[in-house]
Amino acid sequence: MAEVTGKEPCPECRKTGGDTSGDNLARYDDGGAYCFSCGHSERADGHTPASKTQGKAFAPLLQGEYRSLLKRGLDKETCKHFGYAVADYHGKTVQVAPYYRDGKVVAQKLRDANKKFTITGDAKQMGLFGQQLWREGGKMLTITEGEIDAMSMSQLQNNKWPVVSVPNGANSAAKTVAQEIEWIESFDKVIFMFDMDDPGQEAAKECAAVLSPGKAFIARLPMKDANMCLLNGKSKELIDSMWGAKAFRPDGVIDIADVVDKASQDIEIGLDWPWPSLTEKTYGRRRGELYGFGGGTGCGKSTVFKQIAKHIIETEAMPIGMIMLEEPPSMTAKTMAGMMMGQRVHVPGVQYDKERLRETLLSLSGRVYMYDHFGSMSFEVIREKIRYMVRALGVRDIFLDHLTALASAIDTDERKAIDKIMAELSSLTQELDCTIYYISHLTTPEGKAHEEGGRVLEKQFRGSRSIAYWSHFLFGIERDKQDEGGVTVFRVLKDRYTGDAAGLRFGLRYCTTTGLLDECPIPEKGSSAKAMGFDDEGEY
Repeated sequence: MAEVTGKEPCPECRKTGGDTSGDNLARYDDGGAYCFSCGHSERADGHTPASKTQGKAFAPLLQGEYRSLLKRGLDKETCKHFGYAVADYHGKTVQVAPYYRDGKVVAQKLRDANKKFTITGDAKQMGLFGQQLWREGGKMLTITEGEIDAMSMSQLQNNKWPVVSVPNGANSAAKTVAQEIEWIESFDKVIFMFDMDDPGQEAAKECAAVLSPGKAFIARLPMKDANMCLLNGKSKELIDSMWGAKAFRPDGVIDIADVVDKASQDIEIGLDWPWPSLTEKTYGRRRGELYGFGGGTGCGKSTVFKQIAKHIIETEAMPIGMIMLEEPPSMTAKTMAGMMMGQRVHVPGVQYDKERLRETLLSLSGRVYMYDHFGSMSFEVIREKIRYMVRALGVRDIFLDHLTALASAIDTDERKAIDKIMAELSSLTQELDCTIYYISHLTTPEGKAHEEGGRVLEKQFRGSRSIAYWSHFLFGIERDKQDEGGVTVFRVLKDRYTGDAAGLRFGLRYCTTTGLLDECPIPEKGSSAKAMGFDDEGEY
């Protein structure tokens, strides 16, 4: 390796009007030379090669001295090892981190006392800080988010094991890793030891994703960064975090060992439905699930919906959220209060205690939250309202009536709109650990109309097969509107949980006094049964 024999003024700096205030050109014992200001170089044979830096007015490179950085816990030997110097820049003392390319300094990153950074030289050629110190290939490489952290980690290992840093922090870390991928990939194991804040950890994942599968590992530090660990006596823990770094896996890919504790727990029955038969067969309601209800116009979907909401209010401590897109909030409030009172206060001519209605409405404050959809029916807006209800108001059960109206407000292509909505609703139940109940309109059946008691089929949920795909349960509500004393049939069309409830059907009889649906047997014979679509044997 050539040794520096002296320094002299750079002829290229003189020619281009660069820095001529000092001897910037280093002369080597083999006859070659290199200017630390403009990048001009001369080969040992006396030939001056074309330089990428010629013609560009880069800020001159600085000459400094090596010192211990006491406030950072770094000794002089470590700083000298990395070429990390202290110099004067425009009358200010700065720390100088050199960046090499092909064995020569191509740029310097200057850091002043206020953590303001300046680049001298050719910033486009900056690779990894400290990269020149380590030969290609090896057992393990550690990459940090900053130069100080790299030197801290190296010092703890007596500057014997490869440690480098990205040049510009978390923001462009993945880009630098991709740029230096060939050199990085030459190591068997690569540990990303980035800051323990959100930007740092996200950048570590982005960098790890650039590498070959199984090569990248991400360390979790006991404090914010490596230097902070060094300064606070956490050196052993820092080394442990390096050796204990976890192999990177893309989000969503886990080892079965990660879920052993949860998978070993007994399965408990979920929350009750208002009707015992449904609770028994479905094993109750659960968080993170999406429930769909479909039925003909005027067949009782909204009543079923609101009775489930009433049941939750009465039996659970959590508030509910109601997004009813076919009626104003005042009507939702009135019918819900009437159900709580056991009176149809929304029907003209019904006598009731007005003061009691008002008291009931006020008692629901903090327990029922609604969305005034006359502001907007955009799904993006409603999605954020759902997030707000759950995160800020403590809501765990969201009622959406109805899906078709929401899709119509989004896109002229109803199918595409419902595809998007269903995927996002399912994602919301998982993200927020909540339960979402929704109503969907049905397509016109080929045979008997739904309003005449025609059977509800899974394929009839209007707009898209994604409704069936994303829903954990689908329920059909069937009633012959012409049969005044008829019974509503509640049918389970889909059960993703166990499949045990699929095909379950039971009767619901509407009480004209209370406005509630009570579970009852389905008529097996007689005119009412036939009017509902049953044959003489009681089969549907």
